[in-house]
Amino acid sequence: MVETNVHYPTDINLLYDAIRKVVTLVAALCVLLNLSDWRQSKHNLKTIKKLFRKAQQLKRSTSTKSEKMELREIQIIEAHQEYIDKAQEFLARALSIIENIDLNSLPFDLASLHISVKIMEIKGYMQHAERQIDQISRRVIEGKKIPHNEKVFSIFQQHTEWISKGKAGVPVELGLKVCVLEDQHGFILHHMVMQKQTDDQVAISMVGQTLEKFPKLNSCSFDKGFHSPANQDKLRDMLNTVVLPKKGRLSKSDKEREYSEDFINKRHQHSAIESAINALEVHGLDMCPDHGIDGFERYVSMAVLARNIQQLGVKIRQIELKKLRKKKLQEAA
Repeated sequence: MVETNVHYPTDINLLYDAIRKVVTLVAALCVLLNLSDWRQSKHNLKTIKKLFRKAQQLKRSTSTKSEKMELREIQIIEAHQEYIDKAQEFLARALSIIENIDLNSLPFDLASLHISVKIMEIKGYMQHAERQIDQISRRVIEGKKIPHNEKVFSIFQQHTEWISKGKAGVPVELGLKVCVLEDQHGFILHHMVMQKQTDDQVAISMVGQTLEKFPKLNSCSFDKGFHSPANQDKLRDMLNTVVLPKKGRLSKSDKEREYSEDFINKRHQHSAIESAINALEVHGLDMCPDHGIDGFERYVSMAVLARNIQQLGVKIRQIELKKLRKKKLQEAA
C-alpha cells in the first residue's frame, strides 16, 4: 500500500479545495487579461472558508431531548445550504467571466494558448465543485447516502483510492495498492500499481509478465488474497509449483496439497517478501509525493529500482567480506 499525499477527504473540504482553485485561477486570469471582474479574490476566499469552517464545526447533538436534536439538525442544514449557495454564486461568476472571453480576438500565440489551457483547468475544477455540491445536497439536505463508487477522495490526486485494511489503529489508508514479486535472492522481479483491482485480479498478469522477462521462473508463493479457483488452474499451467493457499474451508485434496512438505517449505519462505515491503516503505515508498497517476507509477518504479540496487550492493559487500575473512584466515595460517 503506497499512500498519496492528500488530506483526509470529506465532501465539504473537497468543495472548498475546488472553489479555492476556481477563485485563484480566475483571479489570475483576470489580471492577465486586464479585467476587473474579480478584484476581491482574497476576500472571497475568506468568505467561503468561513462558511466551510462553520459547516465543518457543527456536529450532531448528543442530547437525548428531541427538541435540541431537531434544532441542531436545522442548524447543520442551514450552514451547509449557506455554504453551497455561496459556492454556486462563485461558480456562476467564474462561468460568466470565462464565457465572455473571446479567444478568437486574441493573437494565436503562446499567450492565447496559455489562456485556453487555463480556462480548461478552471472548468475542470468547476466540475469537481458541482459534483461536491450535488453530493453535499443529497447527503445533508436530502438525507441520502452517497454510493462509494460516486465518491472522489482528492481533486488533485484523482487516482487516490479509499483502502480499508482492517488493521488496528490504521483502519483506512488513502492511496493505491502495489503488487511486488520478489525472487529467492531478494530482488524484485516485477511490480504492478493496482488501480481499482483486487489481488485475485492481478495474479495471472503478474506471473505472465514476469515469465516474459524471466522464463526460468518455475514456482511462486502467494497470499490468500490472490486465491480463486480460476487462478489455481491457470497458475498450475504456467508454473511447476504454485503455493496459493485457499480461502475458507479446505477439501480433502486441498488439505493434502497444503499440508505437503514442499508446500509448507515454500510457504515459510514467503515471509521474506514482508522484508522487501518494509524496506520499500522505510526508503521512501510509504507515501508518494509526485502528482498524477503517471508520477505515481514513475515514483514506485524508481523506488523498486533503488531497492534492487541496494540489494545488489548488499550482495557485493557480502562477497567482499567473505573474501576478506578468507584472506585473514590464510594469513593467520
